[in-house]
Amino acid sequence: MKILKFVLCATALGLALGAQAQNLKLRAAGNLVATGLIQQTREQPFFENFAKNTGTSIDVDYKPMDVLGVKDADGLRVLKSGLFDIVTLRLAQVSRDEPFFLGPDIVGLSTDYDTARKVVDAYREVFDKRLQDRYGGKLLGIYPFGPQVVFCKTPIKGLADLKGLKVRVYDQSLAKFIEKLGGIPVTISFGETQQALERGVTDCAITGPSSANSAGWPEVTTHFMPIGFQIALNAYAINLGKWKALTPEQRSKITDAFKKYEGEVWAYSRELFEDASRCNVGKEPCKTGKKYAMKDVPVKATDIQLVHDALNTVALPTWSELCDKSYDKCSAIWKQVVGPVVGIK
Repeated sequence: MKILKFVLCATALGLALGAQAQNLKLRAAGNLVATGLIQQTREQPFFENFAKNTGTSIDVDYKPMDVLGVKDADGLRVLKSGLFDIVTLRLAQVSRDEPFFLGPDIVGLSTDYDTARKVVDAYREVFDKRLQDRYGGKLLGIYPFGPQVVFCKTPIKGLADLKGLKVRVYDQSLAKFIEKLGGIPVTISFGETQQALERGVTDCAITGPSSANSAGWPEVTTHFMPIGFQIALNAYAINLGKWKALTPEQRSKITDAFKKYEGEVWAYSRELFEDASRCNVGKEPCKTGKKYAMKDVPVKATDIQLVHDALNTVALPTWSELCDKSYDKCSAIWKQVVGPVVGIK
């Protein structure tokens, strides 16, 4: 009789836990509204229709970080704290807490979509392991905002003209590269950059053409140079405790949904980059952004070579030194998984 009671109790507990998992509602801190169309037309609908998109009964209470008053640089801390179950991680910004996560996007490495995809796929497993071990998070997906390019309010003809100019940057790798060019790196959050350009706090700024278009940067700048330095990777992670509490079937369905979503955003990001690059300089077709009349600065072979060379001369040495201080296996892992993709031993 006691055994029977135990079995019945265990069964009831299992059913209760199962029902709790089935009716779960997750809290998600999403990307900044200010970043533009990927957040507005892809990310928000994906999370607001999470149950349908994943084929589960799990709903998500989704809010963008800037609506919540959460700084994007605090993404890892928010994830680890458990304050939100799913958190978007802007890799350049959170790399201040964890340099290892900037590994797939240091200057001169992932400057175009095809290379970036190969680098991300090579780095995905070690990224996930570090995320789980140190921050209690499980990687769900990674996508790019797109090549990060130059906007200036003063005339430029190439990268050499950045000498002496104040340039908005967002991580140390990019700051060191701007310094090498003779420019003055200024770290400013994305949401504050448009005003900083308008007030002369900075002369130039670097971001993706679509995000800049959505944020109105072409209203306060005159010259647009579409040369990619980095590709601005963004990741999604779920609190590991929440992940392990899900059933194997739920985890499988969520994994499949994020894989599909990630692929769609990679394609959409490329579309936005090409279209916004035309919109910013007043060319057609301009379908996704507002048309402006910026000066289109031709990208010369010498400038492309400068960025390419920066990987070995500036970005990789700077990042390796910084990252190895916080994680002694950092650069060794990078060379093992990314080195073969880009021909670096």
